[in-house]
Amino acid sequence: MLGKTYTKELKEEILREVQEVGNVSLVSRKHGVSKSTIFTWIKESKNKNEIKLKPGRKALVGGKKELESEITEVTKENDHLKKLLGEKDLEIAILKDLIKKSNPQLKIK
Repeated sequence: MLGKTYTKELKEEILREVQEVGNVSLVSRKHGVSKSTIFTWIKESKNKNEIKLKPGRKALVGGKKELESEITEVTKENDHLKKLLGEKDLEIAILKDLIKKSNPQLKIK
């Protein structure tokens, strides 16, 4: 039993999109083509060295330092976002209190 066949133009379009996006999963979902098929096309491609993919779970095994630096960066960003969220929650609570004091007839949740 043979699999589905794709035109050369579609393959080239998908490979070009993978090169631009850098994420095989997104492109495969968009076009309804399996990731393994796209990876096969990349291996068979003449310009496979030009296609840069974002590291997946398996690709990160070799780049331990890169992974650690990325985790550190994401952790810092997460902490910063938590701080911003806390400040916004506090600001909302203060504004609600001011509204209650200035307009006691208003009911605020």
